[in-house]
Amino acid sequence: MTEPILHTEHTYRLAPAALDEIRALLDTAFEGDFSDDDWDHGLGGVHAYVRDGSGLLAHGSVVQRRVVHEGRSYRIGYVEAVAVRADRRREGLGGRVMAALEQVVDGAYAFGALSASDVGAAMYAGRGWQVWPGRIAVQGPGGVERLPDEEGSTYVRGAAGRALPPASGALVFDWRDGDVL
Repeated sequence: MTEPILHTEHTYRLAPAALDEIRALLDTAFEGDFSDDDWDHGLGGVHAYVRDGSGLLAHGSVVQRRVVHEGRSYRIGYVEAVAVRADRRREGLGGRVMAALEQVVDGAYAFGALSASDVGAAMYAGRGWQVWPGRIAVQGPGGVERLPDEEGSTYVRGAAGRALPPASGALVFDWRDGDVL
């Protein structure tokens, strides 16, 4: 078996077959709980993925989002669609994907954010991501809507050389279809 190789590409550079392979990995890894909206959320940014001779092993992407905090709008890198093939978990592949995505956050955004599953939370915390201690909200069609179910599972990470916003007040994310976070 060949050594797993990490790749990074913007969505526009991925061939339809590569996108189909990524989507299949995500559908399998999330056991059918990965919607078309979830897929859409992971597109339009930078993908980091690991493959070897057996195929695609791990994937994640970082996309641009806007977050308002205490009257200021931040351009942030939002991590999406992180998964590792079931038979290759606990080999550090998710960490390799996250390291590549964190480089993108460090180079292009004010800070990073993500919504962690119970399964993924330990990996993110181990990499220095922190649970946002304040409120989480979205700028919805009817105004700002609080998202209490996202509080406690929304993680943030300062970009290299830049501090996180003060840990008071709400992070108000931009609206999108499906699960907002």
